[in-house]
Amino acid sequence: MTDGALAGRRGLAALVAALVTGWALLGGLVLVAVIAMNVVSVIGGIFWAPFPGDFEMTQVGVAMAVFAFLPWCQLTRANVSADIFTMRAPPRWVARLGLVASAVALVFAALLLWRMSQGMADQRAYGYTTTILQFPVWIAFVPVLVSLGLLALASLVTLLEDARAARRGADG
Repeated sequence: MTDGALAGRRGLAALVAALVTGWALLGGLVLVAVIAMNVVSVIGGIFWAPFPGDFEMTQVGVAMAVFAFLPWCQLTRANVSADIFTMRAPPRWVARLGLVASAVALVFAALLLWRMSQGMADQRAYGYTTTILQFPVWIAFVPVLVSLGLLALASLVTLLEDARAARRGADG
């Protein structure tokens, strides 16, 4: 996983790649913990008392993991794309479309970061908690906001790389 994100990157781009890779690995560990908790909960439901609040922790853990993977997907260009439309396009157009896609990703990352931070503030102000564990919901927003901040940085890195590729395509 490190090779894909760090490939050919130096300076700030390499630092962003290292942060994004570490964050994605942490998200993977959270997902493994959620799976382990669900296994214990299912086995516990059969042999002894079930694990209380497993549904709530599964929701929070999976959301955290999904958001943790977004920056890595952006940086390694592992997002869903329709290559069928570009497989016969000249490299110049592919580079330009990549530039547009990175710009759109940056705008959406910034928009999501702004709105999710407002959502976290609302959750905190109103004191919402989960039903069973009474876990404050706003705390789950913190890793999501970190993920969105890293997504914005990853989008900026890919935007700059795509701008260079588009210039090279126009020159070459």
